[in-house]
Amino acid sequence: MKSQENWESTSDAAVAEASSLTAEQYQKKMQRRKEVQEKRIAQASPNKGLIIVNTGNGKGKTTAALGMVLRSLGHGYKVGIIQFIKGAWEPSEKKVFELWQNQLEFHAMGEGFTWETQNRDRDTEKALAAWEKGLAYIRNPEFQLVLLDEINVALKLGYLKIEEILTGLEQKPADSHVILTGRGAPKALIEIADLVTEMNLVKHPFREQGVKAQPGIEF
Repeated sequence: MKSQENWESTSDAAVAEASSLTAEQYQKKMQRRKEVQEKRIAQASPNKGLIIVNTGNGKGKTTAALGMVLRSLGHGYKVGIIQFIKGAWEPSEKKVFELWQNQLEFHAMGEGFTWETQNRDRDTEKALAAWEKGLAYIRNPEFQLVLLDEINVALKLGYLKIEEILTGLEQKPADSHVILTGRGAPKALIEIADLVTEMNLVKHPFREQGVKAQPGIEF
C-alpha cells in the first residue's frame, strides 16, 4: 500500500506529465487508460456483500455512511441504522429519514457522549442492547444495508467485545452490506473488512477557532 506522501508525489508527477502532452498524445494516453479500466471492470465480480469501516480522527465518518444509506433507499432497499453513542439528543438525520418509514428502521440507542453519561455500566448495557438490535438486522436478509454508527467507539471503550462482533458479521447474508463507523476501529475489524476509509483530521473549527457544533454541519 502506498503511503500518503508517495501517492501525492505520484499524483503530482501524473498531472505534470499530462499537462506536457500534446492533444493527440493525451487522447492516446486516455484511450489506453480507458481500455485498462474496462478490462478490470469486465473481470470484476458482479456483486458482493461488503463490510465497510469508516474510522479515523477526522470528521465525516457518519456523514459518508449516511450517503450510502441514501443511495440504498433510492434503490428501494431496506436499511437499518443503529446509533451506539447518540441518542440523548434527536439527530436531524432521523427527522429527514422519516420520509422513508417503509424502508428504514432507525434506532438511536445510546444516551449521549461518554463524558456526559459518566456511567460505565449503563453505557455498556446500552451498547449491548444496541448490538443485539443491530445483529437482528444483520441476520435479516430483507435488509440490504445495516449501519452500526459509532460502534467502533463502543469497542474502543470496552463496552463490546470484538470477538462477538466478528462472529456476528459472519452471519450476514452474502449480498448484504454492513457499515461500522467511529474512530479507533480495532485492527481485527480492519483486517476482515472489504472497504476501509480513514478520515484524517487536518483542521477543525472547534479546536482552531473555538466554534461550537452547528446545525447542518455537525447535527
